[in-house]
Amino acid sequence: MGIYEELEWRGLVKDVSSPELREKLNAGGMTFYIGTDPTGDSLHIGHFSSFLISKRLKDAGHHPILLVGGGTGLIGDPKPDAERPMITKEEVEHNFNCLKKQAEKIFGFEVVNNYDWLKDFSFIEWLRDVGKFFNVGYMLNKDIVRRRLDEGITYTEFSYMTLQAYDFLHLHNKKGVNLQVAGQDQWGNITAGIELVRKKQNEEVFGFTMPLLTKSDGQKFGKTNGKAIWLDPEKTSPYEMYQFFINSEDDKVIDYLKFLTFLSKEEIEALEKSNKEEPHLRLAHKALAKEVITFIHGEDAYNTAVKIADTFFKGDIRDLNYEELKAGVADLEKSLIDDGTPLIDALVNIKVCNSKREARDLISGSSISVNGEKITDLDYVLSKEKAFNNELVVIKKGKKYWYAVNFN
Repeated sequence: MGIYEELEWRGLVKDVSSPELREKLNAGGMTFYIGTDPTGDSLHIGHFSSFLISKRLKDAGHHPILLVGGGTGLIGDPKPDAERPMITKEEVEHNFNCLKKQAEKIFGFEVVNNYDWLKDFSFIEWLRDVGKFFNVGYMLNKDIVRRRLDEGITYTEFSYMTLQAYDFLHLHNKKGVNLQVAGQDQWGNITAGIELVRKKQNEEVFGFTMPLLTKSDGQKFGKTNGKAIWLDPEKTSPYEMYQFFINSEDDKVIDYLKFLTFLSKEEIEALEKSNKEEPHLRLAHKALAKEVITFIHGEDAYNTAVKIADTFFKGDIRDLNYEELKAGVADLEKSLIDDGTPLIDALVNIKVCNSKREARDLISGSSISVNGEKITDLDYVLSKEKAFNNELVVIKKGKKYWYAVNFN
C-alpha cells in the first residue's frame, strides 16, 4: 500500500486540505514542514508521535523540514481554555537550542527557526504585507478562536494564526515547501497558511493533520496533562519510559504501536491478536517499549531499562550500579532520616509500618530487605556507610513494596 493508505491504516490522517493529496503523497517528492514552539527545553512523547510523520514521509520519498518556532514561541498558540503564560526571550532562545539539538540527534533532519524571518518585520509592515490578507470573519470562525470568545481572547493570541500562516508562505517561497503537517489542533492555522499562499502567490499548497495521541480518558500526551514523558533522558530516564509503556492501557496499546513504531501491519496485527488472547504475556507492551526506546535512546539504553525492571521484579537489587538504582527508584517518594537511625525506628518514621511492634514482626519474619539484603537483626542500624554511594538506601517490604531513603 502507498504511504497515504499506510497513514490511514495507522489512524494518522484526520483532516486533509484536498483529495489530490492522496496521489501526491503516494507519488513522493513533496517538501513539507512540521513544527513546534519551544515552550520547554525538551520534546515529549506527544511531539514524538507527530514528528515520526517526518520519518514516515521521508522514507516514502518526501523532504522534511522541522520548524522550532523561536518567533511564534514568544507569542504562544492559543490554548482551548486559557491564555498561555508568556516566557522571556532568553528562555525561548535556550529552549530553541535544546530542541534543535534534540531533534537533529533523534531525527537527523533540517531544523529552522521562524524567529529568523519574523524578527525584522515592523508592525506597520506586518499589517500592510500580511494582515490585509486575513478576513476577521474568517479568523473568528476558526474553532480555537470560537471556543475562546466567551471567555475572552487577547489580540496577541488572536493574531497567532497570521504568524504561522506566514511561516508556510515563507517556507514555500524560500525552500519550496508545499505541504504542512501537524496535530489536529493546528488545522485552523494550517488552512490559514494555505489561504495566505493562495492569495499572495496564486498557488496551491496542501496540509493534513493527524489525531492527537491520547490516553483512554481523552487526555493528550503532553506536559500540561499529568506527568510528561520527556525525550531528554535527564528528565525521563529510559527505565521510566519503559515502565510507562509496559503499563500502557490494554485498550490503547495497539493504537500506540501504530502511532509510535515502524512495525509492519502484519507485526502489529499479530501483537493485537496476542493482546486479546494472551494478555498476561504483554507482548504488545514489550514491543512498544522496545521500539520507542531503541529509536530515541538506542539499544543499550533499552537493555539497561529491561535490566533494571527485571532486577526490581526479582527483588535483588545488588546487581545494579548506583545510576541504575537511582533510575529504578526515581518515581518513589524519597524519605529523609538521620545517619545511624535504627531500622525499627526508620520503618515507622517513613511509614513502612504503623508501629515498632509491627516493624519487629516484619524484621523477625524476614519480610524486610535493605539494599537487596534480607535483614533479621532487630538491632540493625541504617548508616551512610552501608548506603549506595553513601546516600541512598532502598528498603523492600514483602514482595512488592519499595521505599527510597536519603540521609539528612
